[in-house]
Amino acid sequence: MDQRRFYSGQLLLALPGIGDQRFEKAVIALCSHDEQGALGIGIGRVLPRLTLHVLLKQLKIDPGVLADVPVYQGGPVEPQRGFVLHSLDWGGSDSLQVTGKWGLTSTLDILRALAAGKGPKSWLVAMGYAGWSAGQLDREMTYHGWHLVEASEALIFSTTVENRWASAFKSDGIDPSLLSGVSGTA
Repeated sequence: MDQRRFYSGQLLLALPGIGDQRFEKAVIALCSHDEQGALGIGIGRVLPRLTLHVLLKQLKIDPGVLADVPVYQGGPVEPQRGFVLHSLDWGGSDSLQVTGKWGLTSTLDILRALAAGKGPKSWLVAMGYAGWSAGQLDREMTYHGWHLVEASEALIFSTTVENRWASAFKSDGIDPSLLSGVSGTA
């Protein structure tokens, strides 16, 4: 019997001193984790020069009623590929429902629906994703570097990007100011 724990529907938080600049203070919404591997969308930083209106213009989609919001750095894998994390009040034919908590869609139909004012109530757009091969995330979870917390709509969609990492730790009863990137010796 497989004793591994699967982490879909949770937030993966990088601990200080993880050792990879791409993941410093990362907040990753884990959308899929099974025996084949894992996929998550980074929601802890925004891309510096890309906003939703710029992205929609590149895709030849009129932004319609949409505000020009930042686009998130979803992860280092396929950074040219877009994803939308969203509430479950909308679903396209290719949407993935993540443990009854949120949806993940990577097709243009959701962007068109949002621009028309017919999309989900809560959403964010990200470019790229974080991916792990079979068993890789399981192994990484046994080392220093990552912490899992329960995901909530508030953490994903309502908490500001500047506060998301600290707020996620606090939701798990951890004061992030007490975390250290250095381990001691005894």
